[in-house]
Amino acid sequence: MIAIDPLRCAVLNYDQESQCLTVKLVELARLTPILAGVFAVPILLDDFDFRLDDEFARRLGVAMLNAIALGQPEIKQYMTVTQEPIERPSGQ
Repeated sequence: MIAIDPLRCAVLNYDQESQCLTVKLVELARLTPILAGVFAVPILLDDFDFRLDDEFARRLGVAMLNAIALGQPEIKQYMTVTQEPIERPSGQ
């Protein structure tokens, strides 16, 4: 697979004033100096059997909302997500 765009990162932000979540795509090269030494939480694909499925996406979304809520707890009033993993049907 050939990339047609530069490497990008997705930055998720919650704006309390407009009550809006915004995703911004930023070139990795522009973010690299800003992110040096910043706390990082690795998400190892091996822990998910390299399956980027619906449950992985759901858990990633929940983690992102929880991370935002650490600094902006007012968003919690809108969150009704299941925090724990949801059991996958057998055979999947």
